Amino acid sequence: MIIGGGVIGVEMASIFGRLGSQLTIIEYLDRLLPGMDSDASEEVKKILTTDYGAKIFTAHAAQKAEVKGEEVHIQVVPRAGGEPFLLTADYVLVAVGRVPYTQGLQLEKAGLATDERGRIPVNDHLQTAVPHIYAIGDVVRGPMLAHKASEEGVYVAELLAGRKPHIDYLQIPNVVYIWPEVAGVGYTEEDLKKEGRPYRVGKFPYQASGRARAAHETRGYVKVIADARTDMLLGMHVVGPRAADLISVGVAGLAYGASAEDMFRLPLAHPTFSEALKEAALAASEGAPLHL
Repeated sequence: MIIGGGVIGVEMASIFGRLGSQLTIIEYLDRLLPGMDSDASEEVKKILTTDYGAKIFTAHAAQKAEVKGEEVHIQVVPRAGGEPFLLTADYVLVAVGRVPYTQGLQLEKAGLATDERGRIPVNDHLQTAVPHIYAIGDVVRGPMLAHKASEEGVYVAELLAGRKPHIDYLQIPNVVYIWPEVAGVGYTEEDLKKEGRPYRVGKFPYQASGRARAAHETRGYVKVIADARTDMLLGMHVVGPRAADLISVGVAGLAYGASAEDMFRLPLAHPTFSEALKEAALAASEGAPLHL
């Protein structure tokens, strides 16, 4: 049993599922991978249930666990209310998220304090309340990602060297290392709905990709989100083979202010997985892909 359906919980479920374990996932929120695009969450749920036979309880809370003999008994309750019930497992993995490692660092001696989540507050230049002290990575706001921390480290080094660096956190991709992989960068549909910003979506399934069919890797899709008025690329989300690598094209598109038309006019090689991006961008810009 895995308690927590975020990135770590889903990745561990994929590992144990491929080893033949019977899986149960308990997630407090309404869906798996709550920080990623909802379409990706649904696709991952299908993969875990159909490929690995996982039982998934979203909108449920694990209240307590007790070891009885060779089993662990977990009391689970629906978040919306209802009677608690018991589930059993051989092992329980708690993967409900991480917290900043700031306890015990004696930050107060340096004149620093943490916020309500244990993070060190910084300004837009990653500068703390003590001007000559900077903080980066998992101890400050933002996603706990190695490549995010690395970019922040380079940012501070360049700033101290007198340069004028820049980080756009919207351009930092998220990747879930299951199989097939999941990756996303930029806005999700949920983000844009909250902002009330009009947008268009283009999707292309790997089932229609020649390279994916030849490789027998047809699960998933590429999804491109563009501004409905300007056609500017707003986000890209991929579930499928090579997603972790393919998302870099979306990062580059966002970084250089590309439109969905710019993306579909890229002369990408055939046959490749990346052609699915071209088709999805065409669908977002013109209303339909070419090869579907």
